[in-house]
Amino acid sequence: MNNANQSQVRSFRSVDGGASWRATVLVSSISRHTVAGGLRTSPLPSAEMDAAGTAYVVWQDCRFRSGCTSNDIVMSKSTSETTWGPVTRVPIDATSSTVDHFIPGIGVDRSTSGATARIGLTYYFYPNRSCTAATCQLDVGFISSTNGGASWSAATQLAGPMTLSWLANTSQGRMVGDYISTSVPAGRNAWPTFAVANPPTGSTFDEAMYVPTGGLAIAGGARRAISAGVVVAGPTAAAKRAPAVIRH
Repeated sequence: MNNANQSQVRSFRSVDGGASWRATVLVSSISRHTVAGGLRTSPLPSAEMDAAGTAYVVWQDCRFRSGCTSNDIVMSKSTSETTWGPVTRVPIDATSSTVDHFIPGIGVDRSTSGATARIGLTYYFYPNRSCTAATCQLDVGFISSTNGGASWSAATQLAGPMTLSWLANTSQGRMVGDYISTSVPAGRNAWPTFAVANPPTGSTFDEAMYVPTGGLAIAGGARRAISAGVVVAGPTAAAKRAPAVIRH
């Protein structure tokens, strides 16, 4: 969970099936970049667990960008029931890129664990972090790991670009949902579910939930996650395109 002012990610646990809960512990502080265009986002965590009971949590964070100029997706893993490991940057693109990444959803194959844990990660992104409400182009991306997040595949663009005026408006800004979901059944493809908007017809919006046809392979790759320094430059999140998606 986040704390009240969203400056920390924290965890807490129950050992009696949820009848009672123990004190919260710190996962990490949060460094947050305000997403352009008035889009409704915040550094809310997404979490899953592997077969060995290790918990994985991801959120949007700008700590790896000089001057906090845009968000990356970052991850921490539990090292015990009350402690967490270092925060690592998911290497979607170079830290020198103009891409802003946000609203992540992680899925972990619960039949795998540790150095062979299979992870699928879906997220939204702007190719240009300095856009405005009129110019922002919103996309959906996916990346995967077969070794517990030590290294990652090249990123794949799943949907977009979407214009912000196509999105439903709320009192807190245009919205694709504060959360996103990815599921990884045992030994199978990843199944992300995410919002996609098409141009409205008059005053009628066309914004629905989609899932990729056939799911997405968890391929892994050689793009190393880092906990400090600058990631090796590589293709941007828009470099590849994935299979078609089905509207639900």
